[in-house]
Amino acid sequence: MHPLHLTIDLFESTNQSYTTCNQLTILCPHSVPKCVNGAGVSQDDFAALVQYAKDNSLNFLVPGPEAPLVAGITDYFEEHAPAIKVFGPSTAASQLEGSKTFSKDFMKRHNIPTARYENFTDYEAARKHLDNIDYRVVIKADGLAAGKGVILPETTEEAQAALKDIMVSHEFGSAGNSVVIEEYLEGDEISILSLSDGKAILSLPPAQDHKRIGEGDTGPNTGGMGTYAPAPVATAAILAEIEEKVLQPTVRGMAAENLRFCGCLFSGFMITPSGPRVLEYNVRFGDPETQSCLSLLNSDLAELMLAACNGELASKKLDIADAHACTVVVAAGGYPGSYAKGTPMNVKQPEQEGMHIFHAGTGLSKDGQLQTSGGRVIAATATGKTLKEAVDRTYEGVKLIQFEGMQFRKDIAHRALK
Repeated sequence: MHPLHLTIDLFESTNQSYTTCNQLTILCPHSVPKCVNGAGVSQDDFAALVQYAKDNSLNFLVPGPEAPLVAGITDYFEEHAPAIKVFGPSTAASQLEGSKTFSKDFMKRHNIPTARYENFTDYEAARKHLDNIDYRVVIKADGLAAGKGVILPETTEEAQAALKDIMVSHEFGSAGNSVVIEEYLEGDEISILSLSDGKAILSLPPAQDHKRIGEGDTGPNTGGMGTYAPAPVATAAILAEIEEKVLQPTVRGMAAENLRFCGCLFSGFMITPSGPRVLEYNVRFGDPETQSCLSLLNSDLAELMLAACNGELASKKLDIADAHACTVVVAAGGYPGSYAKGTPMNVKQPEQEGMHIFHAGTGLSKDGQLQTSGGRVIAATATGKTLKEAVDRTYEGVKLIQFEGMQFRKDIAHRALK
């Protein structure tokens, strides 16, 4: 058996090229992790990526960020390098993440429970809609906005200001040419990462992210400041309801609409008093949930992804550790606002089993000094027999990371531990 060469970008990279250590390359079946600096090939240059894969005898591609998936990297590789299997959905299927409008309308077509909403391409119509409703809203830029296109206004005045920023001032560029205005839902959030071959679906343990920058869930939204799994709020009954009313209908709906989905379906939920409601879909391994969830996976990830590519996922089962996992993200000072780059870092490698450091917005200076290159810079992950043990070990991992201005939340998993 030839080894599978997997490239997984665990964080949504803030860089436009694969020149920094924000990838984890796994050579299977030996599962030897190795950072690769990719020869400076841009994630947007599909032809160069195909050539790089051929030159280096790579035979399996796992696109990490959402942008190349939405732009069509899977379709391009299937056309120009059919011998290289790709664990990632087609361009059409990637609309589930690439367009909030498409996603909400898809849920409506297939009776998938979500918040009530309206889509708008005209600013005046959207502005009037805000004046005519009597409930709190969430405003979402339709397109990709690097995890920052979701606004949670507290008042109608704040909602009107946010709408103007998105549609008139173009704060998120063309991603805000259209918006979704949906009902604000109350409850606990969870995330489900599911592997799918377009027919079968296998889900990892439910995780709970902490989106706000500040402790006690205060301050602006981020791409995620930490997670833990499994989340106890997702009871067996809730997970069964999610499987029956969301995950299976999503897979069936994609197949019915001829949208090829082979990859990781990331479903974000709000557990409301009326049951789970879908907040969003992603079409790839999203962080920081991935770091926690995959730490609990005993199964061979490469074999599972290969089975998905071959349409054989129904013959597989997930072997999940009887344990808990936690991830804490360490961000640059000022994030999610403006922040410095190029800050020197000192990171010690963990010596304890079940403890990991995941690089994201990091890079190397010309003289080889590790330095920051993004907002969410690096993360510590650890497992434990109990959630408290996993959390405590994770914060021991954070102590291995040092750079000026670093910030992180000290209350990850506070809902479950309180």
